[in-house]
Amino acid sequence: MMDKFKIRTIKIYRDQSIADPPEGEIMASKVMTNNVAASNVMAETVNDAEIVAQFKQRGCWGLYTSVDLKGCDPASIRDAEKIHRFIVELCDLIDMKRFGEPQIVHFGPCERVAGFSMTQLIETSLVSGHFANETNAAYLDIFSCKEYEPSKAAEFCRTFFGAQSATYQVLFRD
Repeated sequence: MMDKFKIRTIKIYRDQSIADPPEGEIMASKVMTNNVAASNVMAETVNDAEIVAQFKQRGCWGLYTSVDLKGCDPASIRDAEKIHRFIVELCDLIDMKRFGEPQIVHFGPCERVAGFSMTQLIETSLVSGHFANETNAAYLDIFSCKEYEPSKAAEFCRTFFGAQSATYQVLFRD
């Protein structure tokens, strides 16, 4: 089934260039494979306006964007106050109303996964993420039943944490 559908992953670099990752850099999970087959994953590069239009046209229940940041500024992902500011600014940028205060907790059973994790309820769902100290990486998720601009959100994430690159994927939830 994977030969019929290609998961398109976009990588944004600090210099604003965009490129496809090298072959094999991104592994699709079984869930992603099944969703591609169901036509829920944006399997080609489209701009934010096209994503939002398709989201509305299809009457999707939710829009999900996963953002993976590599080479983040180490100080920024280890600072709970900065992560709090990130949540507030991201929600403002994508026009989402925060519901309560974010949860920001530092934990991890071993150095490989230790770092801050955060969740922020929004009226239309959830923003969450984990920051990995050992690799200076961040793994962020934005899910909402209200539309927003995924590439704008991904670029904001990359810039805010000074990441060398950002990879994001967009998924429609029906």
